[in-house]
Amino acid sequence: MKEIDAYISKNKDRFINELLDFLRIPSVSADSKFKKDMERAAEFVKKSLLAAGADKVEITPTKLHPIVYGEKIVDKKLPTILAYGHYDVQPPDPLNLWHSPPFEPVIKDGKIYARGSCDDKGQVYMHVKALEMLLKIGKLPCNIKFLIEGEEEVGSVSLGDYVKKNKKKLAADVILISDTDIIDNKVPSINVGLRGIAGVEIEVTGPNRDLHSGVYGGAVANPITILCEMIASLKDKDGHITIPGFYKDVKVLSAKDRKDLNSAPFNLNNYKKDLGIKDVTGEKGYTTLERTSIRPTVELNGIWGGYQGEGSKTVIASKAFAKITMRLVPNQSPDKILELFKKHFEKIAPKSVSVKVTLGHGGDPVLLETTSPGYIAASKAMQESFGKKPIPTRSGGSIPIVALFKKELGNDSVLLGFGLNSDNIHSPNEHYGIFNYLKGIETIALFHHQFAALSK
Repeated sequence: MKEIDAYISKNKDRFINELLDFLRIPSVSADSKFKKDMERAAEFVKKSLLAAGADKVEITPTKLHPIVYGEKIVDKKLPTILAYGHYDVQPPDPLNLWHSPPFEPVIKDGKIYARGSCDDKGQVYMHVKALEMLLKIGKLPCNIKFLIEGEEEVGSVSLGDYVKKNKKKLAADVILISDTDIIDNKVPSINVGLRGIAGVEIEVTGPNRDLHSGVYGGAVANPITILCEMIASLKDKDGHITIPGFYKDVKVLSAKDRKDLNSAPFNLNNYKKDLGIKDVTGEKGYTTLERTSIRPTVELNGIWGGYQGEGSKTVIASKAFAKITMRLVPNQSPDKILELFKKHFEKIAPKSVSVKVTLGHGGDPVLLETTSPGYIAASKAMQESFGKKPIPTRSGGSIPIVALFKKELGNDSVLLGFGLNSDNIHSPNEHYGIFNYLKGIETIALFHHQFAALSK
């Protein structure tokens, strides 16, 4: 639509500056010292939705961080789209690896550098600006609801209860989520698969206190060493996970499906160059694209114990700790996998130490249909905005609320994201292309029109 292009062109600088203000709020959900900033971020979302033209916006406190709900109801007879996103961000650490402060946005080479720029503030704000634009040009063809939470990065712990209690309020014909990526700015794609997740925290205890490593070394078990050995044993030489029963429910793709998956544009040399690695690794018998999308994993996310300060302190630590997450594929159950892990890890522990496994949050894997009205509308919208038909892809990441929405609201989601794999989400120097931000606003607006047309 010419009106959409014209409005974006005229308001481009304002759209960008508003996002920069949003990014300046350090809304880190995992750290309690940012609680007030989380509240500020929720208020920012509320004010932005009202300014964009929402009829009603409310903030609901939870035991952790607030949930923002907004709506613009044009006509109850028209289709309704529920846009979901999150305003919380990952911790910015390690700070010394950032080229600029994580909450002082910098624009460089057409990209906005800041924590949350891509995941997910930049992508959330596209929906806010799409609403504003459609109302200003008089082209809003449907009702729009917004559900913006502040706990996605810590497992959406309050969202389940909220959704269950507000099914009528959240009722919609489709759920639209922008928290994923595309293959390339010249190769648009739509995500139709997400891996599930299951997380644990481990504590290994040896002696009842830190010991002198000279006096006791060689006689008393070192919890750090044992923890490392136990973690290393979770995979064999071929990269297969050794937890008994781990693969029992894994949905195996047909040869045709695997061929289709590997037909997506991918350059292994560029992939290695971008990451600064000499070679890839993983489960034997699968390609890099398959390892990162259709196969389950066990990954060590953090490990610590003993002396961490400057210089040397020769001790055998009393305790060692680790954080591990497992990415799951269809038909694996997070609850079942967590119990299998706990049972196995406790079983392989030597008698010289004690092991405590604390089960964390989980989320189900998701596989979406490419024949749904939502996907078809997204495909048509993206083809119009990018000039190319998008490719359906699968992601290695997890968005646990997609399965929650299906279970509680009965709706499939459309994963219409615009990030790139190179955007450094969860890493230092996270960034989001201005092209992607503006193209997302355009495509979301077109999605509303395409979905409304399909619903007639």
